[in-house]
Amino acid sequence: MYQLDLPMSQLGQHLVRRPHDRSHPRRSDNPHGEIWLVYFDEVRIGTIGERAGVPVHADQWAWSVGFYPDMDPGRQRSGIHSSFDAAREAFEAAWSALLPNLSENAFAEWRRDRDWRAEVAQKRARGEKLASEIIRSTLMRCPCGTTFDSWKPDESYPHRAHIYAAQTEGKVRW
Repeated sequence: MYQLDLPMSQLGQHLVRRPHDRSHPRRSDNPHGEIWLVYFDEVRIGTIGERAGVPVHADQWAWSVGFYPDMDPGRQRSGIHSSFDAAREAFEAAWSALLPNLSENAFAEWRRDRDWRAEVAQKRARGEKLASEIIRSTLMRCPCGTTFDSWKPDESYPHRAHIYAAQTEGKVRW
């Protein structure tokens, strides 16, 4: 997979190749063609890549620009062209038209989402549960002193009368 970087200082000029973690671009694992990931200030703003499964007489290069979250739905742009250079030029034109209408908050929201997803992945890798996945205890203590599981009707029904009586007397609040 290749990465293209669109630094703010080079907006409107040719996209600059930025290696992912080596001094040269990497091929994607996709055996059907090459794909370029396009970044603007660390934010992945789109892709340019060979289309898979299209007839040889059809245009072979597709591009798309836009990112989620915090970019309004329907503002993404895409197209198909016969060459990489034509797709890159169309991508640059679409991005040049889109960028002035984006606030820094859109980019900040993308970064927050990226960081949150990385944190979730790290927790999963460590075998931890998310806070939303931790089931709180369903055990309750009845005013009569018995502990029971509130999710089990056969355990909780006998204690309803005790609980309602304690509520009426103001001894228990829920």
